[in-house]
Amino acid sequence: MAAAAAVNPGTIGSRRKPCWVGTPEIYFPKAIDNSRLVKVEDPKRSREMRQFGIALSCLFLLVMTYTWQHFKAIEYGYKVESLRSQRDGLLEMNRALRLEEASLRSPDRIDKLAREYGMQPPRAGQVIRMDSVLPDGGTPVIASVATVSVISVP
Repeated sequence: MAAAAAVNPGTIGSRRKPCWVGTPEIYFPKAIDNSRLVKVEDPKRSREMRQFGIALSCLFLLVMTYTWQHFKAIEYGYKVESLRSQRDGLLEMNRALRLEEASLRSPDRIDKLAREYGMQPPRAGQVIRMDSVLPDGGTPVIASVATVSVISVP
């Protein structure tokens, strides 16, 4: 027999196997009535569950506090960047306005416009500088009335 199995090894594995192996299991439904059972409170279990709930709520509060702080830091970063860009825009506008003011205060421009309107240059003693420093800064200054001449333009 061993010689036959050695000659043709496929004959042993090709036998038919049964449909099931071992004894069949049969299940019968059994109606169980648990309506008369009463649950007994376990104080140890309820204390453990209360402690677990408190620990879980503390962990939740810690996580939410961290999350709130993180999002506030991000929000403040956006606000800082927005204000920084607004400040840069205002500084640029301030620079442009100072340049425009300097060009409008240019004495050459004012002289040119005055000549276009037919004005004449001031005579000696006609110009009084208000921003000049008086030679004697400690003494009081008395106001005086100067004569004003009106020149009519034809």
